[in-house]
Amino acid sequence: MLTIRLSRIGKRKKPMYRLIISEKSRDPYGRSLEILGSYNPFTKELQAHKERIEYWLSKGSGMSPTVNNLLIDKGLITGEKVIASGSGKKAAEAARAAAKEASKPAAEVKAEDKPAEKIENTENKS
Repeated sequence: MLTIRLSRIGKRKKPMYRLIISEKSRDPYGRSLEILGSYNPFTKELQAHKERIEYWLSKGSGMSPTVNNLLIDKGLITGEKVIASGSGKKAAEAARAAAKEASKPAAEVKAEDKPAEKIENTENKS
């Protein structure tokens, strides 16, 4: 499957990224089918070939979650953002918040008011 993803270039501590399309199982730093643009994370500048991105998406290629969110932020594609996978504090907090929201409606449901039953003491009175 073809995937649009980022490939890191640049110097140490000064990253730049290329927007490339290649096989998903292939090394992102190796040979790619096409370079679709570049991204500078310091200036948040994205240079992309919109026509080529739309072409590859129409052919059924996928995108990494980071590329998907980046293209949505810059207005090149429409859709919803994807949560990038990761096992960090943010993912754990999101899971806790979802669980809290799911349990919240159950706590708000009130039981019908019924008169309390009188319980008699069954011990022998001497």
